[in-house]
Amino acid sequence: MSLPTQSPAQTCGSAAPGKTEVLQSRVRQLLSSVIEEHRRASGEYSKATQMLWSRIGQALEGGKLTRPRLVMLGHEAFAPASVDNAEFGEVSERVVLLGCAFELLHGSLLMHDDVIDRDFTRRGRPTLSALYRDDALARGKSAENAEHAGHAAAIIAGDLLLAAAIKLALRAADSLPQAAIIENSFHQAIHHAGAGELEDLLFSLDPAPAQVQEVLRMEKLKTAAYSFQVPLHTGALLAGADATGAAALANIGSQLGVAYQLIDDVLGTFGDPARTGKSIESDLREGKSTILTAMAASTPGFTEDLQRFRDRGTDVQAMRSALESTGAERFARQLAQDLCASATSASRALGLPAHVSTELEGFAGLILNRGA
Repeated sequence: MSLPTQSPAQTCGSAAPGKTEVLQSRVRQLLSSVIEEHRRASGEYSKATQMLWSRIGQALEGGKLTRPRLVMLGHEAFAPASVDNAEFGEVSERVVLLGCAFELLHGSLLMHDDVIDRDFTRRGRPTLSALYRDDALARGKSAENAEHAGHAAAIIAGDLLLAAAIKLALRAADSLPQAAIIENSFHQAIHHAGAGELEDLLFSLDPAPAQVQEVLRMEKLKTAAYSFQVPLHTGALLAGADATGAAALANIGSQLGVAYQLIDDVLGTFGDPARTGKSIESDLREGKSTILTAMAASTPGFTEDLQRFRDRGTDVQAMRSALESTGAERFARQLAQDLCASATSASRALGLPAHVSTELEGFAGLILNRGA
């Protein structure tokens, strides 16, 4: 999953856009340092693992670092005034560590997601699993065995990244009074992402799409938790927020995260692949339950139309027309708009610093206008 391409700090007139640039630079430096540290250490016992870390580094290049920005927003929402008004561009070391931990977690989940979805390209680039598949093909292995090798390597890479992510998260919270709560929250993000992936998989095995509330729960678990909710929650805890305040900010993140995934579902069927980098038929072909199919399933005949499409009896344009006629796209966009409105209203009600509320509103705007 890729988050919005522009930083809300640049879009919404944040009080200190330079601080975002400092954060991103430091997170990139730390990411490179962590990967290089593991690459060098593994070279002492496994040249193959040393190469794996090199490829992991290549796979993680170019990330938009939105999750670290949300960690910093959570921190700024509750930091004492003396910290919040610190010298221009100053960023807490704990924020950098935790932001980097979320990027490593994201990389881990993407590696595993490529295996689950049997994908060998992401945003037009070969995945890590594709590199190992091609290595196996070059050694004369069959296509089936080569794909298995590629996916196996991606699972291993994802596991290594997950271990590195947890280690950094623990360092970020070390010795703080809230350390145990931050640790539990980070682990919750991992468990929720796993639960969401499992539900997504099991929904795809059913002939009929899941129900709307089931899809919303799955998307909250799979995407909203680790990408929006928990970065804001743990960032607030780093600043010393109490449980009530941190939970309220986390709820805002959850609403934004679900809205993000709803728009992602829309773009996965009605978007422009040249702009989004997403296929407009893979979700439908693979039996994914999205907010679109969940909403349309209540329309008589739609499930049968969907099955004909999956059996190659109709083309994608006919399927898009069938979906459009149910009003599923309008429903999804309106629901995303309602969630974003609720999130921005809640941010104002919390009495957050003005620039924090402004940036959260900026995230909402970017989410709703993706692909436009």
